[in-house]
Amino acid sequence: MPISVQNSRLVYDALKACNIRLLSALPETWLVYLIRLAEEDPEMTLVRVAREEEGVGIAAGAYLAGVKSALLIQNHGFLASINGIVSLAQLYRIPLLLLISYRGEFGERDPWQTEGGGVTEPLLQALRIPYARLDSPDQVEHRIRKAQALSESALKPVALLLCRDLLWEE
Repeated sequence: MPISVQNSRLVYDALKACNIRLLSALPETWLVYLIRLAEEDPEMTLVRVAREEEGVGIAAGAYLAGVKSALLIQNHGFLASINGIVSLAQLYRIPLLLLISYRGEFGERDPWQTEGGGVTEPLLQALRIPYARLDSPDQVEHRIRKAQALSESALKPVALLLCRDLLWEE
């Protein structure tokens, strides 16, 4: 599998450095190593969800319990979770760090991923969710820390797009 173990580790370590102790995820190819790292780490709770929208509710519960969390999803999962984001996280001002595998951007090889990739950024903009792309290892720690800080201070969702250039080794 051409997914970068090293860059997945950088992302995971940056999440832990932000004191994130709970990750919600649905299995996804680009996220396989991040999920595996969480699964093997006794300091991290991994909640496997059946639908991405469940992760929004789990993040809300974690926030109310004083636990920092993040949601690992594919961009099609982001599309599926919009109702929970709008009617729970945004409405009740719940910090929500979204790490979205950005499928369907330049270099995409799977035609079924391209439509979701084409609408991810316009939907983030329409929902007024601040976002940044993670496409280089040297920006990972800094951008994750800044995204988590903004999510907590503004009490709202913030997204990081995990790009092909970061997660793939070609």
